[in-house]
Amino acid sequence: MNIVVKTLIVGIGATLAMDIWSFILSLFNIKSLDYRFVGRWIGNIPKRQYFHNNIMNTPSIKYELIIGWISHYLIGISFAFLLLVIYGKSWFNKPFLFPALLIGIITIIAPFFIMQPAFGLGIAGSNFPEPDILRLKSFMAHFIYGIGLYVSALLLMYVKA
Repeated sequence: MNIVVKTLIVGIGATLAMDIWSFILSLFNIKSLDYRFVGRWIGNIPKRQYFHNNIMNTPSIKYELIIGWISHYLIGISFAFLLLVIYGKSWFNKPFLFPALLIGIITIIAPFFIMQPAFGLGIAGSNFPEPDILRLKSFMAHFIYGIGLYVSALLLMYVKA
């Protein structure tokens, strides 16, 4: 199987792991990121609105949920390519946990220093009513993403193509 295809599949699998985690949390009434807000943010970028006082108070845009979900998966796939760039093709042929977890945890830089400030939540959610809860949720989601990278790559080892 081509390494680009493997990386795409691993990125999708890891992102799906995050979504499964989010679903499990929802069973306990624990809220996760609503991808409408990701779509709203990205949908406003062509209008040169990069930062919001509070993304929840920004008027909604057409197709924001679809834009958010597609963006979520494209970001997850791009982070899987980061794994490929840093660890190379050999990791995909013989995956081990540490690099996948490291990439998962490193990717927390994106929400802490790009998305949360752009949403009006401050750096690492510092303007959020309970910033430590938001940070823990972000950390856990990205940790699960790292596990998803590893498990997806392991599963691909057993697929004959």
